[in-house]
Amino acid sequence: MINLIPKSIVLGTCTTIIAGACYALIPTNSEIAARNPASATTKNGILIAESVTDKIATKPDFTVIDHLIKPGESLSVIFSKLDIDSLELHKIIHSNSIGKQFASILPGKILRFETTSDGELQQLSYPQNPINTLVARRFGENFQVEKLSKDIETRLVSAQASIQSSLFLDAKNAGLSDKTIMELANLFAWDVDFALNLRSGDQFTVLYEKHFAGNQQIATGDILVAEFVNNGRIHKAVRFKDKKGKVNYYSPEGKSLRKAFLRTPIEFARISSRFNLRRKHPVLNRIRAHKGVDYAAKTGTCIKTTGKGVITYRGRKGGYGRVVIIQHGKSYSTLYAHLSKYRRGQKVGSRVRQGDTIGYVGRSGLATGPHLHYEFRVNGRHRNPLTVRLPNDPPIAKSKLAAFKQQTQPLLAQLDQVKTTLVASAAPILK
Repeated sequence: MINLIPKSIVLGTCTTIIAGACYALIPTNSEIAARNPASATTKNGILIAESVTDKIATKPDFTVIDHLIKPGESLSVIFSKLDIDSLELHKIIHSNSIGKQFASILPGKILRFETTSDGELQQLSYPQNPINTLVARRFGENFQVEKLSKDIETRLVSAQASIQSSLFLDAKNAGLSDKTIMELANLFAWDVDFALNLRSGDQFTVLYEKHFAGNQQIATGDILVAEFVNNGRIHKAVRFKDKKGKVNYYSPEGKSLRKAFLRTPIEFARISSRFNLRRKHPVLNRIRAHKGVDYAAKTGTCIKTTGKGVITYRGRKGGYGRVVIIQHGKSYSTLYAHLSKYRRGQKVGSRVRQGDTIGYVGRSGLATGPHLHYEFRVNGRHRNPLTVRLPNDPPIAKSKLAAFKQQTQPLLAQLDQVKTTLVASAAPILK
């Protein structure tokens, strides 16, 4: 486990009031009930009064009020509603730089007030998020404000699923978040065409991080190691972080998973027409070479450039409608057609990175419905985008290979252990 924020939570102390004076100051049950007519009950000698927004517990030496912040409520409004001196609010806000953060309260969260029985504020607490809580404590006539942070614990968790309907749905059923599903798809995007080559019965196993504050999950972390079995072929990805903090994913042998080009420019789209030099055009109704691949998708779906390069054309081009052409070095170029609109801020000459959005699916030009027409050219010649061999990024440097093995071998061993455990737990019990 990894502790990201090793801090302690300091518990507040309560002011002790002399017993005789305390009894004189404590309001009676009937008095409290009169102040909070919505409801009032007595439990174990402590009066509990509840209204629509407040939960109040009166103890022998102080009162605790949990106030649910409503839309439009400010601290000054809340102080007024609870009949707490506004001067106390002024002292808290101006106590230090942290105190000013009390001014940024959000509806739906709980403000906890702790007061003496005569209404003097002793402590104010506000949970900014699952990790940080603002606490203002009285010291004499003034307040000390601090931010308390819970320790964050990182846990390594696993998931496995067999593809029955789609990667997204089956991964969701296996408990993966949208973020982790997209990371998994991106890891294998160079080797698995999720629009074309996904098969029923394909499997994945993944080990990834979850971050917790106490017992509450607050975030999903990175994938550390994963395996995807596609049509009988096994693909593995393992995370490596070098001394400079740079993170990349490699095969167990240290080969880069990244290729110079993504296989598809749209995530989870359906192929509506393949590369075919003898295809009959659906609009012109005559034989016309189809020198690319069509991906059917909803109008407005993001189109990503499959490789880094420079935009060399951006405009209308006959039956292609709105088009973007990108040059990738000397030998490669890609074309994206029938766009509904272009991404703002780009123009001819703009440099783009692999995966950057360059436009949105439409049906401009000669098109029977919204889709993307995608072409891949090598030295000016059209190649089938689904089968063309894509160049790889360089493997891990030899100088880093020892560190790579040391860091990744335990993760790969854990992956094998998880697979064995999950297979064993799914196997039928023989009698």
